[in-house]
Amino acid sequence: MKFTTSLWLAIAVATSACVVGDETLPTPEDLPPEGSEAALTNAQRTAFNFFVSKGLTRTQSAGVVGNLMQESSVRPTATEYGGGPGRGIAQWSVGGRWNTDRAGNVVAFAAARGLDRWALSTQLDFIWHELSVVGGYGLAELRASTSLSGAVTVFQNKYERCGACAQGKRMTYAQETLTAYGNTPTGGGNTGGTGGGTTTPALTCYSGTLAQDVPANTCVQSVYDDLWYQCVDGQWIDRWSYPEACVSEHPL
Repeated sequence: MKFTTSLWLAIAVATSACVVGDETLPTPEDLPPEGSEAALTNAQRTAFNFFVSKGLTRTQSAGVVGNLMQESSVRPTATEYGGGPGRGIAQWSVGGRWNTDRAGNVVAFAAARGLDRWALSTQLDFIWHELSVVGGYGLAELRASTSLSGAVTVFQNKYERCGACAQGKRMTYAQETLTAYGNTPTGGGNTGGTGGGTTTPALTCYSGTLAQDVPANTCVQSVYDDLWYQCVDGQWIDRWSYPEACVSEHPL
């Protein structure tokens, strides 16, 4: 899988989504609706919490997410710049692990479970499926990693198997992820509180489902995709990856 930059990805998604007849490319209907919880999700944080929830250490999880940031900025509708084969958050290749690999591919995995191939949650689940069920992608080595550089290198070499990997950028993204979300059980953040006599207000989120702003730690089942989201620091993250209690729940 070849690496892409955030700028390339933005151009690729904007242009390739308009191509007609290629089922390996996202269409406008595959993109989260503007204002939906999915469109306002902090994917980097969600991915970090997902891998922690699977039993990886925070350092190991940050190493994985650093790779995904370099591959796609953790954008599930990312397509490789220049018409290349990479798709999704890990840039799985068309003609391989995206849609044809007999050992397992994203398209077949999603179809067998009635899931959306372009959804962040589906693609995170598929990464874990490859690591823990398909095998051969370095899970044992990843779990044995005790340093951030070790985790980045293992996932880069064993899972991504990239050519020009830009490992330095992967390390930078991994360190940013660990610094931002790795210091507290809930992934850190500004949820209010008093320090030095000053109260910091918790940030609210706009819910397209409820058509209003909601307080921090509000949990909403989105009308757009039926998934649960939780408001954290002014952004939505997938509810299943965040351990903080909901202040209120809004099912469909």
